[in-house]
This record gives sequence, C-alpha cells and structure tokens, in this order.
Amino acid sequence: MVFWRRKRALVLAILVARRKRERETRQREIVARRLRQEEEERMRAREIQMAPLVRRRRRVWVHPIFQVRKQLGDGHQLYWELRRDESRFHQEFRMSIHQFDFLLARVTPEIQKQDTFFREAIPPAVRLAICLRYLATGHNYLAISTSYRVGRSTVCGIVPTVAAAIWNTMAEDFMPVPKKDDWKAISDVFGEKWHFPHCLGAIDGKHIAIKAPDRSGSLFHNYKGHFSIVLLAVVDALGLFRVVDVGAYGGGSDGGVLAVSHFGRALTRGTLDLPDDAPLQNAEYLGPLPYAFVADLAFPLRQNLLRPYTRQSLRTDSHRIYNYRLSRARHVVESAFGVLVTKFRVYHGVIELTPDHAEKVVKATTVLHNLIKWGQQDAAHMPPVEPSHAAGGGVRRNFDGLQVQNTFREYFNSPAGAVPWQDRHL
Repeated sequence: MVFWRRKRALVLAILVARRKRERETRQREIVARRLRQEEEERMRAREIQMAPLVRRRRRVWVHPIFQVRKQLGDGHQLYWELRRDESRFHQEFRMSIHQFDFLLARVTPEIQKQDTFFREAIPPAVRLAICLRYLATGHNYLAISTSYRVGRSTVCGIVPTVAAAIWNTMAEDFMPVPKKDDWKAISDVFGEKWHFPHCLGAIDGKHIAIKAPDRSGSLFHNYKGHFSIVLLAVVDALGLFRVVDVGAYGGGSDGGVLAVSHFGRALTRGTLDLPDDAPLQNAEYLGPLPYAFVADLAFPLRQNLLRPYTRQSLRTDSHRIYNYRLSRARHVVESAFGVLVTKFRVYHGVIELTPDHAEKVVKATTVLHNLIKWGQQDAAHMPPVEPSHAAGGGVRRNFDGLQVQNTFREYFNSPAGAVPWQDRHL
C-alpha cells in the first residue's frame, strides 16, 4: 500500500515538472516573438527614413509614352493646329496668338534649357504652353503630363519656374509702380467713369485656397474653413491691377494684411508719391482734400483710405448716398477678381502647391490679366518702374479719416457732386 502511494506521488511530481517546463517554454517563445516583431518594426522604420536617400533604380531611361512626344504630344501637334484657329487658341491659352508670341519672346531667355548628349530639352514654347494650360484649366499635373507626353516631375518644375519668369519679365511693363502723375491719371478716370473724384484705386483682399502646408498649424486656416493665402490688390478704374501683395497668411484679416504689406506700410508712412491735396471740382468751398483709396468695412478708416459708414451710422439719406457712391467705385476690384477667376480656372479649386509656388502662380495670373486687357501695343506707353520713396511736395494738410469721409458725404449730397440717379438707390 505504501509502495503505491509513493509511486503515485512520484508520477504527480513528474507531471507537474513537465507542465512547468512547457509553460516556461511557451513564455520564452512569446518573448522571442515579441522581440522579433519589435526588431522588424525598427527595420521598417529605418527603411522608411532611408528611402528618400536611396535613389531607386530606373526601370527605363525614357518611358515609351514620352518617346513619341513629337508625334503625339499636345505641345508639338495640338499647339500648331490651334495656331490655325484664333478663337480655339484663345480658349486654350486665354490669350491671342499675338500676345502668346509676345509673352514667349519675353520669357524665353529665362526658361530656355540647353540640349545634352542624352536628351533634347523641352522647347520654351512647350514650357510656356504647359504653364498656361495649368493656369487656364487648373488640371492636375498628371493630366497635363499625359497630354504633353512629359514626366509628372517635369511639369512640377515647369509650372512654378515659368510662372516666376512671367512675373519677373512682365511686371515692370504691365504692373509698374505708379508715380504722382500716374495716380492723378487714375483719379481722373475714376471721376469720369465712376463719378468718384480723388479716388486712386479700390483695395480688397481675396483668399486663394491652397492645400494645408506642412507643420503650419492654423496660420493659413481662414474664417471660411479652408487653408489659403491672401491676394491683396489695388485696382484702377479700368479693372487693371496696379499693386498686388501675395502670400499673407489666410488666418489674418484684410486690414491686418494691409498693415503688414509693403503697400500698407508705404501708405502709412506717406511715401507713395500721391498727388497733392486739391479742392474738388466746383466745390472749392470745401477746401483742399487728400486723394484716397476706397475699401470695404474690413479696412481701417484713414486720411487716404475711405470706407463705408457702418450700419449703425446710417442715420440719414446722405449717409446712404455716400455708401452707394463709394460702393459703386469699389466694385471695380470685385469685378477684377471675378474676371481673374473666370479667365484662370486654377482658382476654381484648391491649388495643390506649396505656399511659395502658389504665390508665383497668383502673381503670374495678375500680370497676365493686365497683359490681356492692355495688349502688347500699350506696353511702350507704360510709365517707368522705378518706385519713389519720397513724398511729393506741395499742399499737404493733416486730416482725420472721419473728417475726410464726412466731407465727401457732403460733396456727394451737394449740387456740385450729386448724380441724377443716386436717389433711386436709397
């Protein structure tokens, strides 16, 4: 009996020891599996970090699709076919053949590349056509790459490079810095066309939607709920851009953008070389008044910057008439933005570029807007471009913004400054 008890105890001890060894073995396998997984994750992370530094081996030197560029690409076939039809050429590139050739002659020295023993460079005409196709249609780079039979990375380099060349070569002639005589001429046209004397231009800002920049936080996030940069523009009575400032954070207000812009600082310091104060026509009894820009309520009221009366300040019909006359003059900047967006459909969606490249694209469209409206022949009649940093001499008085606003209100409601139809807009 004792023998069987000892034997059973021995068997139980052997079974417990075996189960203990099996449990320890399973635990060691689990630990080893976890260590292998962690090592694999570290290796994958290292490969991801080293991927940009390791250049992938080319499968082909030139893709077969791009080898038939001259036979099937839009830049070598469709381009020459469109030149036989002026209207279709204008639909494709948003300008006439004459203007395209003029622009091509200007930008060729900056965008032309040299042929090598390995491959032939893309001609300047095709580079310009690719950039204008992007501006006019807003198509993505892959679609343009397929149409023109060039690499997607090539399109990525062509668009900002050509856009910068357009601005650098055209801005001096088609968006020069106005001088005193130029400001005076702009004011005369405002008085004749929009019945707002002493108006130097209409100011407003436009948000240009862009993709969210990396590590930018909320700097570019605007009140409309998307990311953007701001185009601040001064537009004359004919709908031409006279001054533009591009690239401000979309999270700022129009007044804040003006304050930090070069134009806004020059306006505050009085270094814009504006015309001297002068009396309004047939209203000498009001005394000399400063020349001013017009803007909406998002901008501050200053001596040289007029805005409408607020809704709480519309106490009489004279205030409403002043608001109507100012709004009538200010609508030229809204109209210019509308024409710009209609002509260049890149603004119809989100610009999938970095803020720096988007700034180049926006600047190029503004100067192209002026080129298309002015035409090539007017370039020789544009004023010189050297900016003036000294305020003009002559009669200058210290005015308060509200005082200037009230004086214009009095003028618009007097027989000397009233127009026959203004009472119908009360």
